[in-house]
Amino acid sequence: MSQLNYKAQILAPVRRIVVKVGTAVLSDGDGLRYDVMDGIARQVEEIVRAGREVVLVTSGAIAAGRARIGKLRAPTMAARQAAAATGQIELMSSWARSFDAAGGRRVAQILLTHQDLAERPRRLNARHTLGALLSAGVVPIVNENDTVAVEEIRLGDNDVLSAQVAALVQAQLLILLTDVAGVLTGDPRTRPDARLIALITDPEAEMKGLVAETSGPLGSGGMAAKLKAAREATRAGIAVIIGPGRDGDVLRAALDSERESGTLIVPAGVKLKSRKHWIAFALKPAGSLALDRGAADAVRSKGRSLLPSGIADVRGDFTSGDCVSLLDTEGIEFGRGLVNYPAEDVIKVKGRQSHEIARLLGYKVADEIIHRDNLVLLRESA
Repeated sequence: MSQLNYKAQILAPVRRIVVKVGTAVLSDGDGLRYDVMDGIARQVEEIVRAGREVVLVTSGAIAAGRARIGKLRAPTMAARQAAAATGQIELMSSWARSFDAAGGRRVAQILLTHQDLAERPRRLNARHTLGALLSAGVVPIVNENDTVAVEEIRLGDNDVLSAQVAALVQAQLLILLTDVAGVLTGDPRTRPDARLIALITDPEAEMKGLVAETSGPLGSGGMAAKLKAAREATRAGIAVIIGPGRDGDVLRAALDSERESGTLIVPAGVKLKSRKHWIAFALKPAGSLALDRGAADAVRSKGRSLLPSGIADVRGDFTSGDCVSLLDTEGIEFGRGLVNYPAEDVIKVKGRQSHEIARLLGYKVADEIIHRDNLVLLRESA
């Protein structure tokens, strides 16, 4: 089937959209491309005037800062953060000018780190703030807070951030704007015969092995990051379009059910509930549990909780309530969950029966190391 066979059905209920614009789209070696920003602002203004809501996730602060101050080009975290601090002012003022020229639309700056999305109170605060801005007709412009984000609290790139924001605000569509036509069968810089994949209907199966570009010198993303973000979004029931950001008509084409545009990725399978999506994608595992074959099968195929008897090995220094990875007998991560016991106590009870927990530890919180309500499989096919 063609992209158009799906587009009308997918676009009809769309009321809230997240648009992500990457560094490769917004900038070049000399700094920001104001003409590109103006074009995107005009299209977003048309979407909002038509009755839909848009959250814009933007990259470009580091590139803008490095272009303005050459001394910030050193490849260190401090230099990146200094470049972000310098460039963020120009990035946001440029977006404000573009939206003002496009129709006087007000914009708001939202800077997030991984902790803002991982910690429940901060996550709810961010959701309420974004909701209030959208209700007021303001376009929120979101960026990772690179000025303060160190490796432990970084999201990694704004593609991942856009997928998390889309889930946070319960958007129905995520549009990822990149510097190529969409998802391709190969890297166009090395494969002249690379062709556009216009439609992906089974994200889990069809996106395996698809990596058409790596990150460039100015950005941290790439097609691999976009496919990861698309997978996260589709698990939340959000459709994804990956399209050419410097095409002056890209957003209009994306929202036109009679025109093909980039790559459409259709949500497939069972939609993860908000809490399980948070466990799977917003939290960073503090450790891992290696399961024996029987336990891995029970968790993966039968929807069971994880009991101490099925744990073969414990890795990491996690505490009660932390997120941990679940590994099968091949060492492959297939799930994540919130543990009821700290690592030192899981080590004491691994391989034992639940009725032995109180005797071995001197206390008992639960029979399960991870209850199935706090456990999520990372792949629908698992």
